Amino acid sequence: LQKHEFFVDMTCEGCSNAVTRVLQKLGGVSFDIDLPNKKVCIDSEHTVDTLLETLKKTGKNASYLGEK
Repeated sequence: LQKHEFFVDMTCEGCSNAVTRVLQKLGGVSFDIDLPNKKVCIDSEHTVDTLLETLKKTGKNASYLGEK
């Protein structure tokens, strides 16, 4: 599985819960959320585009940082 790192503009538990919800709905992912640093690391076979679109469904600003 590819490990990708994303920036997501999360400010609170509610934000990280929203990220958790959209990623679980997508399925086929395992992930770690680093709330203080506003980073989400995702292990997945989905494309970066798919993961980024999914993260943007939270309504938060999200961008791809690169492979981990």
